[in-house]
Amino acid sequence: METVKTLWNTISNNAIGKFVFSIIACVVMIVVLLWISRRIFSRINAKKTEVNTQFIEKIIRFVIIFLALMWLIMSNDLTKSFGQTLFQSTTVIAAIAGFAAQSVLSDLLCGIIINATKPFDIGDRIELENGIAGIVDEITLRHVVLKGMDTQKYIVPNSKMNALHLKNMSYHSRIRSVDFRFCVSYTTDTVQASRIIREAVTESPYSVPGRVYAPGGEPEYGQVYFLAFRDSALELGTTVYYEPTTPTEVFKDDINTRVKQALDANGIEIPYSYLNVVVDEKHA
Repeated sequence: METVKTLWNTISNNAIGKFVFSIIACVVMIVVLLWISRRIFSRINAKKTEVNTQFIEKIIRFVIIFLALMWLIMSNDLTKSFGQTLFQSTTVIAAIAGFAAQSVLSDLLCGIIINATKPFDIGDRIELENGIAGIVDEITLRHVVLKGMDTQKYIVPNSKMNALHLKNMSYHSRIRSVDFRFCVSYTTDTVQASRIIREAVTESPYSVPGRVYAPGGEPEYGQVYFLAFRDSALELGTTVYYEPTTPTEVFKDDINTRVKQALDANGIEIPYSYLNVVVDEKHA
């Protein structure tokens, strides 16, 4: 016992020994604080996972690790002078500021903006103007993770996410929605085609009533509208609603298949795009 005590005193009075104990203390402190943080946020996320809580959790983790490392550097004689030099050196500070002022700081600030304005939440399906689409799975200090088809995941920097226009399919709503466009020939009875499309949509096991069309009324399936005259077709459109638990690709496949089959069964043509070419024989 006396030998162990002597060894302990020897190590404690040794600069290297103190540094080793500081490292161990720092690691233990980080592990304990991160465990406490994870426990707190797991209880919060059990109720509802939101962009705010995920982003704040990432910031707290970063602060815990950063402060623990700073304590390790500044509390030990072997590294204290290095730490003072590091933070007092204008050259190093300028280099850090110059680096942070670029993409890292931009992503961090845009992450704070996204967290404050909440254009989307965890579990929302969004489509970006560059064609990327998926379900919001996670937001970190630098990027947003979108879950696509199967195992695909898109990692989009916060600065890009903040700059791009996006379509949120379930903004402030418990259900999602998709806009469908269907083209039919010019000879089509649009009233009949609208009825056929609406019937095909309501027969889908994935579609649900969504929008309320009358004050005090019950949610209904989306109306089908005659939207536009195209170069070689008439465009009909509707908004279709579905539950967040339904994969969007499965939902789109079912609706498109049902509408195509219904239009074919009723002899309604889905025209090809075509171009009329007039040949002037005098100049041919």
